[in-house]
Amino acid sequence: MAKNALTVGWIGVGRMGFQLASRLLAAGYDVSVYNRTKSKAEPLVSLGAKVVDTPVELADRDLVFSMVSAPKDLEEVMLGANGLLTGKAVPSVIADSSTVSMEASDEIRQAANARGAGFLAAPVSGNPAVIAAGKLTVAVSGPRETFAAIEPVLQHFGRGVTYVGDGEVARLVKIAHNVFLGVVTQSLAEITVLAEKGGVSREAFLNFLNESVMGSVFTRYKTPAMVNLDFNPTFTMPLLQKDFDLGLDAANSLRAPMPIASATRQIVAQEVGSGNTEEDFATLIRTVAKGAGLSLKPENADVSDGLEPEH
Repeated sequence: MAKNALTVGWIGVGRMGFQLASRLLAAGYDVSVYNRTKSKAEPLVSLGAKVVDTPVELADRDLVFSMVSAPKDLEEVMLGANGLLTGKAVPSVIADSSTVSMEASDEIRQAANARGAGFLAAPVSGNPAVIAAGKLTVAVSGPRETFAAIEPVLQHFGRGVTYVGDGEVARLVKIAHNVFLGVVTQSLAEITVLAEKGGVSREAFLNFLNESVMGSVFTRYKTPAMVNLDFNPTFTMPLLQKDFDLGLDAANSLRAPMPIASATRQIVAQEVGSGNTEEDFATLIRTVAKGAGLSLKPENADVSDGLEPEH
């Protein structure tokens, strides 16, 4: 495939970052990659990537994406020893897709702008399965002209890229999204347990729900986990608790009451406190069932997650 002219750097190739970097390589971009554990990035070499030893080695790229776990990690790869913004050169644009607070994002934005680099907050909604199906979505905030310059690159991530405004507002969009994710999952668990305790199989109830106007891409996606009790993690309770805390902090700052989110956050925190830290957050159904005196068993049904790849 012919190379695209824009050179790209990628910081952080966890489960999500690896898949997104792979999509850019498949689209013909010249991609160089940094990951703290170098061995996790090396499989990208066979796809055409170059792997570097430090973030600052990506500073001569036109565009650098970062996708790391927490604010301290973002600060480290940007401003720490051999960080992206510590060398003589800087990228034209930095687009950060980590889930961090607006305050942490603003700190990096100011540092980037002080060096002459454009900065975009570009958090995403999805997971590796969603990426593989071509259904990832992206919210972007920052200068509109900077967004326009890299929008064609972002379009390779999935099916939707939305410019949401200036500054850090994309962070608020992503945090609000993840709070809704938790609240919907708790509610979905409650009504599914209610139906089962009344004599309806989880498969039948969720099939009905998914075909109704109340069904969604997400309820269909979580159906296999809730029907067959496969809790292989896509998103864990500690990560969900972190996002609830970010959301409730924002709600407190903006004086926006969130009573249902607050109640759900306590349920999630209880799960984390009891040691549920490695399985998927769909295990909320197990907790609801226990409270209802119901012993869940896998139904071993052939149900779709709705993520068949788009062609």
